[in-house]
Amino acid sequence: MKHHHLSLLLLFFALTLRSLTPTSAACHVDDETGLLAFKLGITADPSNMLSPWKKGTICCMWYGVTCNSNNRVRMLYLTGQPDKPNSSLSGTISPSLSKLKFLDRIYLQDLRNLTGPFPVCLFQLPNLKYVYIENSKLSGRIPDSVGNLTQLQALSFYYNRFTGPIPSSISRLTQLVQLKLGGNLLTGSIPTGIKNLNKLTYLTLERNGLSGPLPDFFASFPELRILNLTRNKFTGKIPASISALAPKLLYLELGHNALTGQIPAFLGNFKALDTLDLGYNKLTGTVPQTLANLTKIFNLDLSHNQLVDPFPQLNVKGIESLDLSYNKFHLNEIPKWVTSSPIIYSLKLANCGIKLKLEDWKPAQTYYYDYIDLSGNQITGSPVGLLNKTDFLVGFWASGNKLKFNLESLRIVQTLKDLDVSRNLVFGKVPKTVSGLDRLNVSYNHLCGQLPATKFPASAFLGNDCLCGSPLAACKKV
Repeated sequence: MKHHHLSLLLLFFALTLRSLTPTSAACHVDDETGLLAFKLGITADPSNMLSPWKKGTICCMWYGVTCNSNNRVRMLYLTGQPDKPNSSLSGTISPSLSKLKFLDRIYLQDLRNLTGPFPVCLFQLPNLKYVYIENSKLSGRIPDSVGNLTQLQALSFYYNRFTGPIPSSISRLTQLVQLKLGGNLLTGSIPTGIKNLNKLTYLTLERNGLSGPLPDFFASFPELRILNLTRNKFTGKIPASISALAPKLLYLELGHNALTGQIPAFLGNFKALDTLDLGYNKLTGTVPQTLANLTKIFNLDLSHNQLVDPFPQLNVKGIESLDLSYNKFHLNEIPKWVTSSPIIYSLKLANCGIKLKLEDWKPAQTYYYDYIDLSGNQITGSPVGLLNKTDFLVGFWASGNKLKFNLESLRIVQTLKDLDVSRNLVFGKVPKTVSGLDRLNVSYNHLCGQLPATKFPASAFLGNDCLCGSPLAACKKV
């Protein structure tokens, strides 16, 4: 009797598995034709990403292909890996993808070498909701007809080579939750019609050539979490309507533009803010005291402006990265809320009027430090104790101070790529361990002796007491 029950159970499992397994007939002819045409448009596939795509096989089981319950292709998901150059695809996006009428999402990310114009197949896919074609080489203009894709919830052409303006017709894509056009060659101003996209949570237009004043329409985006407009040519003041984003905004990134005026006091209301980047603008005046309310902020960049004292005492629990460099501050000391941070990895306080003996600075932790820039201050003492406690340091810049230490006593960790201690009082010899760096500047110190073999130019070693050997003059034979 037990054997009979077991047989029935095995039969049940077999039938269940059979019902869940797509059959070869389940690959609809349109889906197969469209996908194989896409493969034909690919001229190089060094990692054989598409090698399983073969006529007559089950296309729902092909790499990067997902089907719905009716065995129609609903998602194309092909991604490369930035750290693996072979995981790329070269070629064009075939118009025949339009045959995949049930396709609702396309992810072609980090494939690097897809070329051609805006893919017209998108206009013939009535169910399409998500488009992410990122980190490739699509070019030309984004057509006005993009406004016909009214069903889209996400549109990303992040890091391609599109030129021309952002079409005003994009204002018709009112279902969009994400709009990512950063990293292209777009020009002109931001279309004011974007204010119609009131479901946006994610708006990134960074690294383009966009210009003009920032539109004062940000009250239209009650759900916005991320706003990134860095590295453009925007001018004028920070618009007042940005204050409406305070309840939910996590990232406000406006750096590397030409914005003027003062930092608005209303930024102190952004209690959820993780990142504030206003660096590399033309902002003036003082930093508002209200920024002390930003207790959750992790990343703050106000560098390369014309800001003046006094700098407010922040109440942040743990800053991760801070850059106040190249303003008109006279901080005198490294702020206590920086020194006490248990998670800081990047500290940049160049030309901030800091006067201290470096051994007297006792940060809560040094283990996580990747970047330290203390250039152009009045800092004395030695960085050896500090730097020899770091295991992941990538860059240390301290030119134009009064640091006095033996360069040979500095531990050059494997991760270190940039070291600039020029224009100090450094003595001793240049150790062989500097040869592993990408950039080095020890000029205008008191170093002496024969240089080890390195790739660095003579300018890295000029102005010392008695350095010799390539790339400087040969050492004299005794």
